[in-house]
Amino acid sequence: MAKANLLVTHDPNHAGLAKEEAVTILKQLKIEPEFLKSEVDGLFQIIVKEPKKVVKKLIAMCKKNPSMFRTTFHWVPVDNWCKSTIEGMQKTIKSLVKDIKEKDKWKMDIAKRCYEKYHTTELIMKLTDVVDRPKVDLKNPDKIIRVDIIGNDAGISLLNKDEMLNIPALKQ
Repeated sequence: MAKANLLVTHDPNHAGLAKEEAVTILKQLKIEPEFLKSEVDGLFQIIVKEPKKVVKKLIAMCKKNPSMFRTTFHWVPVDNWCKSTIEGMQKTIKSLVKDIKEKDKWKMDIAKRCYEKYHTTELIMKLTDVVDRPKVDLKNPDKIIRVDIIGNDAGISLLNKDEMLNIPALKQ
């Protein structure tokens, strides 16, 4: 089964409007999204070509015209999927660490849905164990290890700060 490479959070009370918004915005970039069935209210799981490039373009669009984004909140590319076990996630994160340079500042970002096994703090402790890079910076990282847990699966990405769109933060 194909897995999403772009996660989009939206207002669950306006899923129809949010989908329309996502499709309209992506069409402007000449992108045909494939929406997968999502088990979670307020979360679209989408397949697009080159999700990181797409998100960079969306950030530029949002800066120019923030009112285009009314019902979608976060657009997050996904590099890899794994099981949401500590071992599964650690292994996947470990495979990404080589792309964080020694001098890079980094942070981990976790979003959980339909997942009660661990508290976020405990997850961060366990998952950062496999990252052997010294410079953690929660305010201004060069690299973000993004973990999106959805039930038994976890989408894990290594992102530059311009590869994740956080609309509420941009609108402030």
